Amino acid sequence: MHQHASLPMIARQPSGPLSGSVRVPGDKSISHRALMLGALAVGETRIEGLLEGEDVLRTAAAMRALGATVTREEGGTYTVHGRGIGGLVEPADVLDMGNSGTAARLLAGILAGHPLFAVLTGDASLRRRPMKRVIDPLSALGAAFWSREGGRLPLAIRGAATPLPADYTVPVASAQVKSAVLLAGLCAPGVSRVVEPTPTRDHTERMLRGFGATVVVNTTGEGGREILLTGQPELTGRPVSVPADPSSAAFPAVAALLVPGSSVTLEGVGLNPLRAGLYDTLAEMGADIEIRNRRDEAGETVADLTVSSSPLSGVDVPPSRAASMIDEFPILAVAASCASGTTRMRGLAELRVKESDRLAAIASGLAACGARVSIEGDDLVVHGTGAPPKGGATIATQMDHRIAMSFLVLGQVTEEPVRVDDGRFIDTSFPGFAELMRGLGAAIGPA
Repeated sequence: MHQHASLPMIARQPSGPLSGSVRVPGDKSISHRALMLGALAVGETRIEGLLEGEDVLRTAAAMRALGATVTREEGGTYTVHGRGIGGLVEPADVLDMGNSGTAARLLAGILAGHPLFAVLTGDASLRRRPMKRVIDPLSALGAAFWSREGGRLPLAIRGAATPLPADYTVPVASAQVKSAVLLAGLCAPGVSRVVEPTPTRDHTERMLRGFGATVVVNTTGEGGREILLTGQPELTGRPVSVPADPSSAAFPAVAALLVPGSSVTLEGVGLNPLRAGLYDTLAEMGADIEIRNRRDEAGETVADLTVSSSPLSGVDVPPSRAASMIDEFPILAVAASCASGTTRMRGLAELRVKESDRLAAIASGLAACGARVSIEGDDLVVHGTGAPPKGGATIATQMDHRIAMSFLVLGQVTEEPVRVDDGRFIDTSFPGFAELMRGLGAAIGPA
C-alpha cells in the first residue's frame, strides 16, 4: 500500500437530495479488539461485521504471526482460534501495522506481557506518531523497548518474563494507552489498576468482560474512572457482532444534514456513550437526527439513525466532550463551516498527534475553501455564515483518511468543487466510501 501512486478525488454538488438506507462498515476500534482478544482466548471466536479496512487487516496478520489462526469465511465472517493468555509465540518477522495507531499501541501492550521478542513498524505517517506514551507505562511492567528518537517506530519489544501488575494513571485522555496497559495486565498475576482523569471509549473493558475477565470500573471523585482488572483470567472464545462504526457514519450523516432535502438512514450504528459526542453536538446545533430501534449487541448500544437536512447553528463544544468525539472534529468543522454563527471546539491538543496534525489540516483546508477559521491555543474556532463556503480548493490530506472524507463531504455543498490530493488512505477505515456515498446520490469520484 505504501508505494502506490496517489489517488486524487473530486466532490461537487449532486443533482438532487441524498436519500437511502445504508450500513457503513464495522467499527474500527471494536474490530481491532475482537481480533486481539480472540487471539488471547481459548477456543473459537466468531466475528460478524468485522471492518475489512487496511488497518484491521494488519491486526489480523499480526495475530497470525503470533500463532493464532485467523480465517475469513464466505460472506466476511472471521473465525479466530486463540492461544490463551500468555500463549502467543514469537513472530518470525517484523510486524507492520500500516497506518494504524490503535493496532500499534494495543499490540505493544499485548507483547509487553509475553516473554518474546518482536519489532513493530508502520507506514510513514505511523512512524511519526508518539509511542512513548505506551513505552513508559509498559516498561514499568517489566518489558524492555528500543525505539527511534522520541519513542517512534520502528519499535523493538522484549516482553516481560514475569510481568508485574500495573498501577498507572493515564496522563492524556487516550483509550489506546489505557487499553495497552490493560492488555499487558492480562498476563500479570494480581490486580492491575488504571486510572483515567477523563473517561475515554471503553470498548476494551466491555469486551474483556464479555470474554470472561473480571473488570471493575469505579468513578473517581473528579469525574474520571478507575479500572481494576484481575490478571491471568481464562478468556473463552465467543461470538462478537461488530456494530457499524459511528465515526464512519458521521460522513454520510453530515452530508445528509447539509445537502438540501436529504434524508438518509444509517443502520446498526454503535452509540457507545463514550463515542457519541458528535451526535450530541449536532443535535445541539439543530440537526434532525431520529434514533430508532435502540438495542444491545455484544455489550454495545446500537441503533438506527435517520438524518434529515437541517439548518445548523454554531455551538460551543466543551473540552470534556473532546475524548468522546476526537475522530469526528474534522467532519464537525465541515458542518460548522455551513452553520450560522460561531462554533468553538475546545481542548483539541490530542488532534495534533493523529494520522496528521489534524488540527492544522482542518484549519488550512477550510480556509482554502473560503471559510473563516482560526486556531486559538488548543481550540478550533469556525465562523459560519449560514451558507456553505465557496470551495474550489485542492486539500492536502497528509495521509489522513478522515481529512480526505471530511472535505469530500464539504464538496457536496460548496459552489465550486473540492478536490483532495490523495484518497487512498480512506480504505484504512472506510472501504467503499465513495461507492456508498454515490449510492445515496453524492457526486464523489476520481479527479
